[in-house]
Amino acid sequence: MTNHRNAGLFLALAAVWGAAFVAIKAGLNAGFPPVLFAAVRYDVAGVLMLGWAVYATDQWRPRSRADWSVVVVAAALIFAAYHAFLFVGETSPGVSSAAAAVVVSLSPVLTTAWARAFLPAERLSLTGLVGLGLGLTGVVVLSDPDFGNLLGQQTVGELLVFLAAASFALGSVLTQRIDDSLPIETLEAWAMLLGALLMHGISLVRGEPQSIPLGTDALLALGYLSVLASAAGFLVYFELLDRLGPIEINLVSYVAPVFAALGGLLVRNEAVTPNTVVGFVVIFAGFCLLKRDALVDEIGKLRASWA
Repeated sequence: MTNHRNAGLFLALAAVWGAAFVAIKAGLNAGFPPVLFAAVRYDVAGVLMLGWAVYATDQWRPRSRADWSVVVVAAALIFAAYHAFLFVGETSPGVSSAAAAVVVSLSPVLTTAWARAFLPAERLSLTGLVGLGLGLTGVVVLSDPDFGNLLGQQTVGELLVFLAAASFALGSVLTQRIDDSLPIETLEAWAMLLGALLMHGISLVRGEPQSIPLGTDALLALGYLSVLASAAGFLVYFELLDRLGPIEINLVSYVAPVFAALGGLLVRNEAVTPNTVVGFVVIFAGFCLLKRDALVDEIGKLRASWA
């Protein structure tokens, strides 16, 4: 029953986060300044989650140094850095919802590399290094850079999305190193609020207009991202992170692009290019090399259950 529940939560999270790439594009095209958009998203989500933490937990605020440490790490990397890079990256006309989701799908590969550096139990063999190289190659294939114009909008946009994936992966690993006592709801609420504050600062430094568009598309995108993709989505994410660990939970990145591609096609009429498909396959092949032993074990368990 627990495995089925985990699988259901995993699939739901992939669907919600995949559609989030489409909502981000919609909000940006409706006139939201990118970093301000991300900041307001987490203003709303953070307040919602803090109210839920007060209601649902016995510890609604951080108390110890370890508690504040994990909040700061999650706020800076999983929320502020990830979303600032992602939202600015998606402003590029050449970065579709599906392409952004595929670049973010590099997160499990990057998580393995970060885990090798920061989690002693993780090991990266020669085959693992080849897998990491394949993952990075997949991003190059997807971006199809013009080497005569490496600062073109699409290349820069996809590089920013890559930095978002790297920030998220590092945050996932570092939060596992800190022995804190925070309930998931409390961690999420305070990390969202602090992350939003950091993004408001970044928005001001970038010189973005501090105005919120009030059109229907902008408000619908903000509502979806704040309530479903953020408040509900990250609650599920942190729960599964605690159960499965940073590498397994980031497998959600391989399912989310499917929903992002479908949503982009149906809602925004975004075509899925051959480079996007090939890049995804190469990145996934890299992950399979990195986690080959775990995958073989899982396949063996499935065969035994079917026998």
